[in-house]
Amino acid sequence: MTELSNYRNIGIFAHVDAGKTTTTERILKLTGKIHKIGEVHDGAATTDFMDQEQERGITIQSAATTCVWDDHQLNIIDTPGHVDFTIEVYRSLKVLDGGVGVFCASGGVEPQSETNWRYANDSKVARIIFVNKLDRIGADFYRVVKQVKDVLAANPLVMVLPIGIEDGVKGVVDLLTRKAWVWDDSGDPTKYTIEDVPDDMKDKVEEYREALIETAVEQDDDLMEKYLDGVEPAIEDLKRCIRKGTIALDFFPTYCGSAFKNKGIQLVLDAVVDYLPCPTDVPPQPEVDMEGEETGEFAIVDPDGPVRALAFKIMDDRFGALTFVRIYSGTVNKGDTLVNTFTGKNERIGRMVLMHADDREEISSCKAGDIVAFVGLKNVQTGHTLADVKNPATLEPMVFPDPVISIAIHPKDKGGSEKMGIALGKMIAEDPSFRVETDEDSGETILKGMGELHLDIKIDILRRTHGVDVTVGKPQVAYRETITQTVEDSYTHKKQSGGSGQFGKIDYIIEPGEQGSGFEFESKVTGGNVPREFWPAVKKGFEVCMDKGVLAGFPLLDVKVILMDGAYHAVDSSAIAFELAAKAAYRRTIPKAGPQLLEPIMKVDVFTPEDHVGDVIGDLNRRRGMIKSQEAGPTTVRIKADVALSEMFGYIGDLRTMTSGRGQFSMEFSHYAPCPKNVAEDVIKEVKEREAAK
Repeated sequence: MTELSNYRNIGIFAHVDAGKTTTTERILKLTGKIHKIGEVHDGAATTDFMDQEQERGITIQSAATTCVWDDHQLNIIDTPGHVDFTIEVYRSLKVLDGGVGVFCASGGVEPQSETNWRYANDSKVARIIFVNKLDRIGADFYRVVKQVKDVLAANPLVMVLPIGIEDGVKGVVDLLTRKAWVWDDSGDPTKYTIEDVPDDMKDKVEEYREALIETAVEQDDDLMEKYLDGVEPAIEDLKRCIRKGTIALDFFPTYCGSAFKNKGIQLVLDAVVDYLPCPTDVPPQPEVDMEGEETGEFAIVDPDGPVRALAFKIMDDRFGALTFVRIYSGTVNKGDTLVNTFTGKNERIGRMVLMHADDREEISSCKAGDIVAFVGLKNVQTGHTLADVKNPATLEPMVFPDPVISIAIHPKDKGGSEKMGIALGKMIAEDPSFRVETDEDSGETILKGMGELHLDIKIDILRRTHGVDVTVGKPQVAYRETITQTVEDSYTHKKQSGGSGQFGKIDYIIEPGEQGSGFEFESKVTGGNVPREFWPAVKKGFEVCMDKGVLAGFPLLDVKVILMDGAYHAVDSSAIAFELAAKAAYRRTIPKAGPQLLEPIMKVDVFTPEDHVGDVIGDLNRRRGMIKSQEAGPTTVRIKADVALSEMFGYIGDLRTMTSGRGQFSMEFSHYAPCPKNVAEDVIKEVKEREAAK
């Protein structure tokens, strides 16, 4: 087994189309994992193995692969760039120790790069930066470095400078060694020579090298003093300082090249080994109790410790269910039994494999630091912890965003219902941001997801992978309701039907809560008019009703209920009586509290050529968009706006028409905001018509 210090668990993440998957392909070729390079645009990339990925040329689900470079084992996860699949990036970053952020040399820091960077900051993942596509028209390494500073508020530590630009890219200069790596035009990544720095670059190389050393020696006071006295540190000392600063997130070593043209990847691999942390370099994972509170204990990375493993991805393929896990502590052998601390049930580990995209290599044991897949586990879902049966503990679980868009589907033929149910069950297990509900009134199956593309892909997978042909309704927005006024009210629930009756009286105040607070309940009852044991029943009665608002049946948000007083009967009062009182009180009082419809507002980022800016802004205004900012780039203008989701359906088609096919956009959920009156009336009317039709 590889020593822990020789492990690197890394993810490759970036904006859609910045070249993550191509970079992964080159890494696999250089490490000898594959012998023929597959291209994304030909649908032949190793880690894009789904039909949908190969056709669309995008990555949809994160793929894991393992390779070796310089005696170091690299566990690599290639993540999607499209905003609808951000969840894949989030859960991958959760279990990784380091990352490679890929940026396009002409596109720069794009919207999804920002989101992924923010996730990486939240997960405290050390990163190196790779500025890719130097061969593209409009490529500018120095501009991207400046954007990383300005847009991401990060500190890029430039480690190499490009030789040539656009079509003339030849290679890079390594600032530490003052050597130029020059590749020939054969396209073979191993055909390069190491030469002296070109004469016209010497001044620039010295300028950037000085900045590099000054930043690095800040990590070591002794080296800094010597450097100020004119003694230049040895390269090994500099590397040690760069590693320390990278792991502390003080700066991010920055490289450049062209993955497609096979230039610059070796230095990125060397940087992964030299500067990114091994499993023992990162802070240990906190353990939590069943309520999610931290216990103060940590899962120390130790092969001899108690087993702690986090399931971060479920995948169903032709061999059965695969559960991807990161082992944080302990050693797991084939045949061991572990406990799932979420369900309390034991799981026997029958088979375990190292994954290489959709190929696998059987192994008999794994230990702390490993990322492996267990085959055939029954009840494990994303975010569950597998632990030692004798010494269980839970790792911090993952939090997933709520879906913002839904569509209704039903199978085309009657026999398809059962098949569809089984298929959807598997798809829910694989993707925690995908939800399925059944409409109680119509019996329709409702799919909920993060965006149009997300649901489009799910329908495609249903049809092709699972062979279920379905009819799809038009997309529905996940509206919410809230209240705008405070109401003080009282309700008495009284029922007498022979024997003991039911009695519960409550006096209460219902008021608007803080934005984002959900449902809050407080009791100010004194003197025992409503005994303490009935308070939870009152809370439950109100809480259950929050799922269905009074305007159009959408869930109610941000409401506070204060129980002020009431009355009870020694014989007839019970928890159920007070719960029923609360439910009836909800139905009576919420309509008086100024109910209001809320709609999801999306953060929209549009890139458009300069000549179409006016059209794009005019169109966003027509869609009730609030323009937030506008920045001119070298080839395009970036427009940021907040727009209601209901106005964004089919936007990509309109944007392409307006910009002659050159515009692109991404959007993610921002917040809920009140609906304009005319929109709210239309939505309520539509809901009522739908219900009447049922």
